Amino acid sequence: MTTDDQIHDSITAAIDEERRLRGQLASGQITTQSEHERIAELEIRLDRLWDLLRRRQADREFHADPAREQMRPAAVVEDYLD
Repeated sequence: MTTDDQIHDSITAAIDEERRLRGQLASGQITTQSEHERIAELEIRLDRLWDLLRRRQADREFHADPAREQMRPAAVVEDYLD
């Protein structure tokens, strides 16, 4: 079961990685293309995590079980297909 704390930890880890990538780019350790590609992946992951957290909070608000929520596919979150 995923908890809100685990989701927050995942969000923090993604943000920390984004900061590290920007530092690595600034110091010439990685290429701009590598940084952009990984940042794009991280942004999608963050969108999915925030979406999951918001849906869990809505479940609690409406007296549903937040544990039933799962991270939705990127296509759903990014394109609002659902």
